[in-house]
Amino acid sequence: MRAGTRHKPYTRGFPPIAAPNATLLILGSMPSKASLLANQYYAHPRNAFWPIMGALFGAGPEAPYARRVRVLKQAGVAVWDVLASCTRGSSLDSDIDERSIVPNDFASFFRAHPRIERVFFNGAKAEASFRRHVLPRLAVAALRFERLPSTSPANASWSHARKLRAWRIVGAGWCGTSG
Repeated sequence: MRAGTRHKPYTRGFPPIAAPNATLLILGSMPSKASLLANQYYAHPRNAFWPIMGALFGAGPEAPYARRVRVLKQAGVAVWDVLASCTRGSSLDSDIDERSIVPNDFASFFRAHPRIERVFFNGAKAEASFRRHVLPRLAVAALRFERLPSTSPANASWSHARKLRAWRIVGAGWCGTSG
């Protein structure tokens, strides 16, 4: 165990939600404690992720988790986290011990999902971690990156409506039907 991490629990993330034909990737930093307990991405009841996915793709929180995952896959949306593991004392990104970060294997991911052209970061920590720990070692051309406001309830300065307006770019050009 690294110095300074002994009181922070080790956290390991989830495998990606992704179909082989995915065209865009949404990246968070690391699942929250609520998500880890539920074994589901964005499980905290006040996280705006699933309500936003409901508005954009018909994958809202009222549907069972398996259906939401299926709808996103059918829409060409992949979901993952930048970090494979880290230590942190709470669900807050600011509590992640930078020395403990182990990024996910994006080289393999992008080889398995060659149609991905756009990567959206769910908040500043996801973007900063990707740019610091992944991008320097990644040889993938023609990807477009964009940071979006975090859907986390910790991002309380942004209303749900304001977050949804910003996130509409993710669904732009998608022609599927919800339901």
